[in-house]
Amino acid sequence: MAGSINRYPLWKYLLILTVIIIAFVYAIPNLYPKYPAVQVAGANPSIVVDDNTLKSVTPVLQNANIPYISAQLSNQTLLLTFETPDLQLKAKELIQEALGDNYLVALNLASSTPTWLKDIGANPMKLGLDLQGGIHLLLQVDVDSVVQQRVEGDLHNVGQTFRDARIRYTGITRRGDNGIVVQFRDEASLESAYSLASKRYQEFAWTEQHAGNLYTLQGILSPAALYQEKQATMEQGMNTLRNRVNELGISEAIVQQQGESRVSVDLPGVQDSVQAKNILGKTATLEFHMVDNTGHDVQSVVAQGVTPPGVRLYYDNNNRPYLLNNEVILRGSSLVSAVSGFGEDGRPDVQVRLGGMGDSLFTKVTAENVGKPMAVLFIEVKSAPKLVNGKQEIIYTTEKKIISVATIMQALGNSFQITGLTSQNEAQTLALLLRAGALPASVTVIEERQLGPSLGKQNIHMGVLSVEVGMALVVVFMALYYGVMGIIADLALVMNLILIVAVLSLLGATLTLPGIAGMVLTVGMAVDANVLIFERIREELRRGLGIQSSIYAGYERALVTIIDANITTLIVAMVLFSLGSGAVKGFAITLTIGLLTSMFTAIMGVRAVVNLLYGGRTVKHISIGMKA
Repeated sequence: MAGSINRYPLWKYLLILTVIIIAFVYAIPNLYPKYPAVQVAGANPSIVVDDNTLKSVTPVLQNANIPYISAQLSNQTLLLTFETPDLQLKAKELIQEALGDNYLVALNLASSTPTWLKDIGANPMKLGLDLQGGIHLLLQVDVDSVVQQRVEGDLHNVGQTFRDARIRYTGITRRGDNGIVVQFRDEASLESAYSLASKRYQEFAWTEQHAGNLYTLQGILSPAALYQEKQATMEQGMNTLRNRVNELGISEAIVQQQGESRVSVDLPGVQDSVQAKNILGKTATLEFHMVDNTGHDVQSVVAQGVTPPGVRLYYDNNNRPYLLNNEVILRGSSLVSAVSGFGEDGRPDVQVRLGGMGDSLFTKVTAENVGKPMAVLFIEVKSAPKLVNGKQEIIYTTEKKIISVATIMQALGNSFQITGLTSQNEAQTLALLLRAGALPASVTVIEERQLGPSLGKQNIHMGVLSVEVGMALVVVFMALYYGVMGIIADLALVMNLILIVAVLSLLGATLTLPGIAGMVLTVGMAVDANVLIFERIREELRRGLGIQSSIYAGYERALVTIIDANITTLIVAMVLFSLGSGAVKGFAITLTIGLLTSMFTAIMGVRAVVNLLYGGRTVKHISIGMKA
């Protein structure tokens, strides 16, 4: 009877075996090395990256005596791997020079994980900047353009304020980047305007000037207001960049301001640096316009180059011209949700949901124009550093293209689809940009570099060594002190580390040096449960209880204590995760995963092996570090 109490049903053994197999499969990719690589992609969806691109690059590298390990074409991206970072850096410069500005060429790290593992989602876990390095981008934010737009808006507001107050002026213009000048015919109007402007527009420093018959009022945006406007632009830009980084799935990224107009972005363990550069640097938004239906001939407008009043000429992806009304019936800022998908015709689209103040006008206009065409205008501000008269300047260009023209079949509410997209990749990029929000100002990548481990190889080596030494000491102690039962616990400890690595890989978490510290702590804590159980078994044996009954009592009576101890530690880990940031969060994540996996291996895994060795039969001796 006693021999039958320490048995597991077959399904429990199968469950444990399944977990072990899955853990090994998803932990194995971390054993494969990563090679320095150069990634090539088109600067826009119309640029094709194919075998011809590789044929253009190969002779350039051969002439420079730069061999590459492999070349892979996938999803309009060419990935070339090299033996050393030196070859990688030289190859990047040559490839960029050979292909020109129509291609994005970026540094990357290519995993050598077999394809069959990638196909089942088994990828190596991401490493933080302190362990693996990553991509560092320095972005220049065009805050001056935002200040100019602010002053432009204030200029119109000042003029309207004077007109409402019946103060006559002869002209109103901008002076410099942040000044306004208003001209008057007489001194009385100047005095009235000065008094009103000083009260209404206190962000400006107003001065009166009188020269002959010319009376002028000059307003200069104060330094405090100028700083506040620039800082607000930087904060909004950094929030948008953080949203875009989150959409890319890059964890533990660092986005921080540098100076008045620059943002530093550190992307640890990135797998697609080209996409990161492409997404982070885009200042894109949407506008919805009605297509002109007043009878203007589009081809005549194209031929003559004269656009009728109230409309503008735009082109779609196929270079077909359209005349659109100037009125914007909906802006991209009114979109609160955007998800890429496929329409009923199987073509890629973006499903959007509206919110805010723009949806009522949109619904009203679409209701009044059922059966008429409406266009979706994609607006993107591009920038690039160029040498002008020996000085590096950033040149900004605005591109506007029609991505969709569709007939309004019914009044559109707060949910609809954007169609007419050329590829699923374009749909995904557009949805990501809309979800993350438009940048308030244009940004330019002025510096890109591959970062090495920020804490140095010696610190990394010491971190890994601490895990190895800590585990070795625990393994030796358990084997000497608890005999065979201790060796079983040691096997569970090894399995626990494999499980931690597998879970981190599955979750896509980023491992940092504090995360390794969490692993070291987990190694020590993982055997706590087994120590409690083994000591309970020894206590029951000393009391004269049979071996089978002692094993059963040891596990059953120690279970509550084990759960209580782990729950209290788990609560602390959750507090660290919720209130901490960066390194503290990395430590909390690893500790939490380690606690959960250690409970599984100690309670279920070790007991399964003990049941196989001692359960279901008569046992006269158990090796647990004492005579029994």
